[in-house]
Amino acid sequence: MQIEIKKDILISPDKKVMMDMHSLYNIINIISGELQILEMLSDDQRSMKECVDLCLEIKDGLTHADKVVEYAENIDHHLDFIQERTRELFIKYPQLKDEPDAMESLENIKSVLDILKVRATEILARYKEPGQWKSHDLKELTQNFLDVFAAIEKNSKGKYSFVYNIAARKKDDYFVHLDFQSIDNISLSMPPVFQDAMRDLIANARKYTHPGGNVIAGLLEEEQRLLFAVEDTGIGIPEPEIEKVVDFEFRASNARSRQTMGGGFGLTKAYFVIKQFNGRMWIDSKEGRGTRISIQIPRP
Repeated sequence: MQIEIKKDILISPDKKVMMDMHSLYNIINIISGELQILEMLSDDQRSMKECVDLCLEIKDGLTHADKVVEYAENIDHHLDFIQERTRELFIKYPQLKDEPDAMESLENIKSVLDILKVRATEILARYKEPGQWKSHDLKELTQNFLDVFAAIEKNSKGKYSFVYNIAARKKDDYFVHLDFQSIDNISLSMPPVFQDAMRDLIANARKYTHPGGNVIAGLLEEEQRLLFAVEDTGIGIPEPEIEKVVDFEFRASNARSRQTMGGGFGLTKAYFVIKQFNGRMWIDSKEGRGTRISIQIPRP
């Protein structure tokens, strides 16, 4: 059943910062976790303490609206420090190179650090010029999303994979299809925060779909509006709860037992962003069958 979400939601400044930053918090948690794995495998329980503490400092800094820009501007410096300390650890303990778990953590850290740098750049753009529409190269935009899927796959540590050609699909692979189109098929204009909302909705679709399921997303630029839709073959949303899923920290009753990295902000954030730009959102979902979320925002 498709329902247009029209309700008003009130978000305090503190909650807005949490929504804006929650994907960064998740990334920083992943980095911190992998650093602690390397520390454990090195048998030197304080070898990565500075880096783990730095992760906590960055995360704390990103919870305060007045510090967000400062920490985002300095993110490259902080991440370079983490990379340098990680290199030093492998030099000091060369046996780590023979540890599959250590090499897996190292690769995971590298891929996630790259994504964190991209996210920090996006945050700076939207905090310095809120509400502005920016041109995005289509190929680069698509690659950004593919990089996110690659990082998610690495972080799963072999539990599942993503395939983009259904002929290559194995039993527990997610099939992912992304189709981003613009008027000139070269670039499109959208608010930088809208990319973040898209990413959250696609991540939600994957999160609430079991391995072996499908995640399909499309972005279409028209003369008067921007359209986005994502659908999955996941657990779906109980019909009485469809309108509630945009409420801050609300989780559908059939999703509450699932362990996830997120804080339940993804749909709230997407809806909040859409309302900021006078857009509309529809949710079509059936419990046990999957969900489709459709969005449109008028072009300026």
